Amino acid sequence: MFSYRHAFHAGNHADVLKHFVQIQILQYLNQKDVAYTYIDTHAGAGVYALDSAQAAKNAEFETGIAPLWERSDLPAPLADYVSLVKGMNPSGKMRYYPGSPYVAEQVAREMDRIRLFELHPADSRLLADNFAKLEQHQAAQGKRSTVRGKRVIVNKADGFLGVKALLPPPSRRALVLCDPPYEDKQDYRKVVDMLGDALKRFPSGTYAIWYPVLQRIEARNFAEKLKHLPAQGWLNVTLTISTPTPDGIGLHTSGMFILNPPYTLAATLKSVMPYLVQVLGRDKGAAFTLDSGEQATSRVQDKRAVTRRS
Repeated sequence: MFSYRHAFHAGNHADVLKHFVQIQILQYLNQKDVAYTYIDTHAGAGVYALDSAQAAKNAEFETGIAPLWERSDLPAPLADYVSLVKGMNPSGKMRYYPGSPYVAEQVAREMDRIRLFELHPADSRLLADNFAKLEQHQAAQGKRSTVRGKRVIVNKADGFLGVKALLPPPSRRALVLCDPPYEDKQDYRKVVDMLGDALKRFPSGTYAIWYPVLQRIEARNFAEKLKHLPAQGWLNVTLTISTPTPDGIGLHTSGMFILNPPYTLAATLKSVMPYLVQVLGRDKGAAFTLDSGEQATSRVQDKRAVTRRS
């Protein structure tokens, strides 16, 4: 169960989609002068070195952040994401890539709370070490917290279970990001079960779920199951960079499914996703899909469905 290490995949096309969407949701939450809680159920190590043996093995960042690094025509929302990544590479060389915990730390405000879960023993230790170093760096610069309580807490625990104790949050505002490895097919069921319980505890929260689009039956049926959860609305976006191979090996498509999404997110994705298809697409199979819906009585009503190819 501990075979998956995100370092092998850091900065790939799936990370671009995930972290771009994450930033958009956090920026939306920042608009209201009320604190919120960011909860990461599978936080990973927090920061990844792209020149490490793990990241360099398949160089998956060449399918994601690398093609965007020197672009001068980035749409403004996507430029925010690339700027954040460049901010942790002051030399200008693409060496470090942020995981979702670091993205949250950079975008969330001082008054917001960050709660991170990671069960993998090595990554949990790295996550705690990375945030300890960040705190030391901020202290050396004279930065001191002006609010009570610890802003970032790292938990070596199963996020599927740990999230229950944090909902509803004190401020009644939260983003829960869930992106398990899905190496174990039970992860698909665990995500649905976790979200069903979370929506009972905290119906108004925003829940963002990353998922791979694979040949296995659990993956093919996953988004449809999420659509029938009792949220006020949902948004589902996928990015395909190339035609899937006949043997089904490799990750060609991934998606972000958001329950109770910001009302501005659909329009942002509609404007940015064609650009990502153009820049990251590798053949004529490159495309994106975008659809949304709302809960009405006992059924789901689709509101929008958009598909584009390069």
